[in-house]
Amino acid sequence: MFLSNGLLPDLKIRNSNKHTVLNLIRFTPGGVSRADLARQLGLSRSAITSIINDLLDGELVREMINGPMTGGRRPKLLGINPKGGYVVGVDIGATHLGLLLSDLSAQVVHAIEIPFDVSQGPETCLAKVDDLLRELLVKADLTLADLSAVGVGVPGPVVEEAGAVIGPPIMPGWDHFPIQSHLQKLWNCPIALNNDAELGAIGEWAYGAGRGERHLLYIKVGFGVGAGLLIDGQIYRGATGSAGEIGHITIVDQGPVCTCGNRGCLEALAGGRAIAEQAKIAIRNGGRRTQLSIIDPIDRITSFDVASAARMGDLMAQEIVAEAGGYLGIAIANLINVVNPGMIVIGGGVSQMGDLFLEPIRRSARERSLLAAVQNLRITAATLERRSTSMGAVVQALTIALYHLTLGLTSALTIE
Repeated sequence: MFLSNGLLPDLKIRNSNKHTVLNLIRFTPGGVSRADLARQLGLSRSAITSIINDLLDGELVREMINGPMTGGRRPKLLGINPKGGYVVGVDIGATHLGLLLSDLSAQVVHAIEIPFDVSQGPETCLAKVDDLLRELLVKADLTLADLSAVGVGVPGPVVEEAGAVIGPPIMPGWDHFPIQSHLQKLWNCPIALNNDAELGAIGEWAYGAGRGERHLLYIKVGFGVGAGLLIDGQIYRGATGSAGEIGHITIVDQGPVCTCGNRGCLEALAGGRAIAEQAKIAIRNGGRRTQLSIIDPIDRITSFDVASAARMGDLMAQEIVAEAGGYLGIAIANLINVVNPGMIVIGGGVSQMGDLFLEPIRRSARERSLLAAVQNLRITAATLERRSTSMGAVVQALTIALYHLTLGLTSALTIE
């Protein structure tokens, strides 16, 4: 017979333990043994064995190669079974659109990225996202029915309960548009919607530079600037989902106009659009030699052009990059003094400039931060580079997928 209502409390505890075990398995590089699981969770070996047997029977986990010798037999390591399904991580940027197709073990099966213009509005943009997702599935010989969940990142403040963005400065026309429900109707599967910088923090924590770091700041520097705040192992979103919008911290009083309407915001001084604009202004003013002047028309210059020129020794481009890094360091110093992170990861397209960008950030941040807050702080580039956000979206999609699959295992339990 099926489980009776009287057993539901025990069932909930058991199901919670399954999710905890799954998370430890999926986020432990190289796999984890039953003994390690029992030790970390404070459960008996028999309790862990019972949970693992359920997960093995349900084909959610698999036994992999033996682990290192610990005095007796080599322990069998456990990993997520990649054959249990597929998820997609979507990174909707201001000027790019990236999608990753992953199996349940977070191994990327296919990836695709195209130029994009988020200012075209939700109807047009989400139709392009739909087209690209279907193209990705065709390449993998899959259909929508094969997807267990999709994670989506957007460059604006997300209100989880509404499944929408509220007042996004660089997403005109998207305010309150029901992104989550719109995509659920298109794809008929669960959708996780998050801010792109928050997903960048999750991606780098799970599979990148910040593995295992409980106090992590991810700074995304692309067209704009945003931050994902991982505090004590949890993403901090704030009261209305707008925590981490550091691009709109005022850095220079009466500075250049920002997309939000204010002046002197960090984004207007150190974002990708601002870096490109500073190069255009310098060329128009003349008097400086730069290889960027060969780009015609000047309006075609992008932050990537400035970064490329800086790496090739162009002095003007290097000065622009260094100044942007200095401004970013000022904003980061304020975050360091307030949040006291253990690691700061710089990601986004602009971050790929390397030390030309990172060193001014480090120098400026350390000069303005409290000694106690920076003495053990690491500031580094994103290991996942442009995929930080889309891998974070994969993490969120996998969380949903594994949750539903675990519920399926629980509902199938019977009592003799």
